[in-house]
Amino acid sequence: MKQSRIKNLKFSKVKNSMYIGLVILFSSVVTAQDSIPIVPDNQVEPIEAVADATGVKKDSSNNFKRIKLDGIAAVVGDYVILDSDIAKTLIDLKSQGASADDISHCGLLGKLMEDRLYANQAVQDSILVSDDEVNATGDRQLQSLVQQIGSMDKVLKYYKKEDESSFREELYKINKLRMLSERMQQDIIKEIEITPEEVRQFFNKIPEDERPVFGAELEIAQITKEPKPSEEEKQKVVDKLNRIKADIEDNDASFSVKAILYSQDPGSKSKGGFYSITKDTGFDKKFKDVAFSLKEGEVSEPFETTFGYHIIFIEKIRGQELDLRHILVQPEISQDVLDAAKSELDSIREKLINKEFTFAEAALNFSDEKETKFDGGLLRNPQDFSSRFELTKMDPTLYNQVQSLKDNEITYPVLEQDPRGGAPKYKILKITNRYDEHVADFSKDYTKIQELALTEKKYNAIKKWMEEHIEETYISVNDENKDCEFANNWIKE
Repeated sequence: MKQSRIKNLKFSKVKNSMYIGLVILFSSVVTAQDSIPIVPDNQVEPIEAVADATGVKKDSSNNFKRIKLDGIAAVVGDYVILDSDIAKTLIDLKSQGASADDISHCGLLGKLMEDRLYANQAVQDSILVSDDEVNATGDRQLQSLVQQIGSMDKVLKYYKKEDESSFREELYKINKLRMLSERMQQDIIKEIEITPEEVRQFFNKIPEDERPVFGAELEIAQITKEPKPSEEEKQKVVDKLNRIKADIEDNDASFSVKAILYSQDPGSKSKGGFYSITKDTGFDKKFKDVAFSLKEGEVSEPFETTFGYHIIFIEKIRGQELDLRHILVQPEISQDVLDAAKSELDSIREKLINKEFTFAEAALNFSDEKETKFDGGLLRNPQDFSSRFELTKMDPTLYNQVQSLKDNEITYPVLEQDPRGGAPKYKILKITNRYDEHVADFSKDYTKIQELALTEKKYNAIKKWMEEHIEETYISVNDENKDCEFANNWIKE
């Protein structure tokens, strides 16, 4: 076991090197969701005239005027990075719990330069980001902050901003640079695929004593029963939503407040039911169909999805994107109905133990879960859609349900609440296969090895792109930073 851990540690270094060029590390560049940068980047728009990092701005004319600019750490193409940008980002990362041992001035500067190289080339390659798209992201971020902190005034005070307009302008600049950078990276690797032969070559070049060690894995199958509410309970919910809708439309009641008070959707309740979606967002089809049939300011009639009953209010329409609020209410399921579902699973379990039918046959004939019943009840790992779950990476709830199971054992019925807000269900589970911790085997672990090989190929493509564009792009690094040991060759002779 000790030797296995040593091998795994060795290979983790290889994997880390593959990912280093693909991962965005810094909170000063916000994610594609609604997270907000604590520390803004002061210089994210291209500068009007090229400056070098010695602090001299160069006029494009022959007789240029030399003007001293203090605090420039580096220049990449049309973008400039100030010393204050690095300092603020460092403070921000530390304030959010990042270890000081993992952060360095040179590392931060190198990452900021990478972002600007991507953005600079994206502009040259006409990889565009529309103002509407950037502004929509900023709107979502501000709405999220207001809901978290309480009011716009509190948000401005917290972030030490003079007014909403200047805060929006700052968010716009940060988001635009981030989105340009991301799209340039996506463009570099969008057509990269890997062949079985390349996977084989990747695996064979790894020394035997450095091959990855994959942890113990399980294959798990389940049979579920989803208790259904009575028609009477369904009608109670519809009537309740109609009363809420009438209060909003007739008495100008706040939809957001109603959502906080009554919605049973854990993902949006605290945000007043707010979501921003497109037709590609991974929501229930019926939900999206209703949402995109409404006009701005309109409240839907109550409608049903697999999660319960909803009403939707359209707050804003931006082309193919909607800002909406919704209220989800689930009909109550009586204890008698829950007990009946549990009793049915108890009966199925007894018949499985008595070998009256196989688990796969029982799943096909009795399970209410469409996603698994046609595949013998076999669960799929959401990380890679394989049938294997590595013990150390399993969802804690699932792990607790199966950790004590022995081979051929079946759990007693387990009541499980839907984390997405759906109705509760009972299920029984069985471990159908076990895979002990082992050194990577090409045939048995092909999918995992293929993923590693593809990651390395993408990393190499990024690295090659970076080398070529550093060479052909105007780059200047301040003398104080020329002693840095950068991952990329920013210091050109």
